[in-house]
Amino acid sequence: MSRALQLKFVAAVPDVGQLPETSAEVAFLGRSNVGKSSLLNALAGQRLAQVSATPGRTQVLTCFQVERGRGTLVDCPGYGYAQAPKKLREGWLPMLEGYLLGRENLTKALLLLDGEIGPTDSDLHMLGWLREHDLDVALIATKRDKIKPSQRERRRIDLAAACEVDIGDVFWVSAEADFGLSELRDQVRDWLA
Repeated sequence: MSRALQLKFVAAVPDVGQLPETSAEVAFLGRSNVGKSSLLNALAGQRLAQVSATPGRTQVLTCFQVERGRGTLVDCPGYGYAQAPKKLREGWLPMLEGYLLGRENLTKALLLLDGEIGPTDSDLHMLGWLREHDLDVALIATKRDKIKPSQRERRRIDLAAACEVDIGDVFWVSAEADFGLSELRDQVRDWLA
């Protein structure tokens, strides 16, 4: 089992130009309430990112330094349903697009998908946009613990098919049950190397 990622909060900013310089960066993307902040906390083995039952709490680009300068992780605002003022939500998409297209050292975009319900139309739209812009993306299926054991294999097959990838191209994780975190930590370190 790999050790937790050593993360340190650096900045929470509304504009990509305000993010600190970095040698390499991994972005956490996904719908509101898919578990981005929970996954970040689980990878770090401590509570750093704000977690809420209310969708849409991450409203800025939240940046964490990894292991004393090995790169950064960025928790991005969620897309889709969020309990936030409409004007604020409308600003998230341009912020997200500016970040994804303007961050030179972005080495990987992690697209988190709710493993319990599978990819939504907005998830597939985001995946298509990332592919269209030639961004390097990894698919992370969250909430594995919420799926009945007898349905897990079928869910893996269906999710991969909906995203048009091989079944082995999706990382399955559970922040609650500590499933898949060790492998994902190792991958994050590789993506930042």
